[in-house]
Amino acid sequence: MLDFITTFSWGAVLQIVLIDILLGGDNAVVIGLACRNLPAPQRVRGVLWGTAGAIGLRVALTGFAVELLHVPLLKLVGGLLLLWIGVKLMIPAAANDEISIKSSGRLIDAIKTIIIADALMSLDNVIAIAAAAQAGAPEHRMILVIFGLLVSIPLVVWGSQIVLRLLDRFPIIITLGGALLGWISGGLVIHDPLIRHWPLLQTPLAGYGASVIGALFVVGVGYWLKRRKERRAQ
Repeated sequence: MLDFITTFSWGAVLQIVLIDILLGGDNAVVIGLACRNLPAPQRVRGVLWGTAGAIGLRVALTGFAVELLHVPLLKLVGGLLLLWIGVKLMIPAAANDEISIKSSGRLIDAIKTIIIADALMSLDNVIAIAAAAQAGAPEHRMILVIFGLLVSIPLVVWGSQIVLRLLDRFPIIITLGGALLGWISGGLVIHDPLIRHWPLLQTPLAGYGASVIGALFVVGVGYWLKRRKERRAQ
């Protein structure tokens, strides 16, 4: 047990929690919208069962993604997708980018809506969390995914308003989150099995360099697109 605690990648857990908080705001909105027409006594049950189903489905999808990242080229593709997810995180959403969610007065319909909508909206979360789990030992990766999601989903669901206020008040958090995704992306790309054919890229220095380049790319491109969008809006 002591050996498990000392070898467990707590840094990867922190990354997973931060990623899910940063990328999971829409999921909290979905839960609220899906349950808004339920009778008051059923709302808590709708939130609990819908969230439980969403967690289970996301764990399964992320576990599948973790295994797929062992295939050559998929780490490279996943890393490039993660770069775009990081850039997209830094660009403010337009006022008309609203989520269309059908609300129901029946508990089972609300639960189904939450699970289906979460599955459709969680591609970015799944890719990012699977990438963050790569920092842990192979035998710990699914435990990292499950533990990280169990910690972060309640924070997103019940603390979403607090999280959103913090993000509005301290925009630097968004920048740091984008940089984190870029950092993970660079590490993912450099460790793709295809890249291993170049021994010079398998040194610790090359790994750190790729992570730094990924972080700088996301922050730089994200700021540029953000400023361009603001100029167009004006």
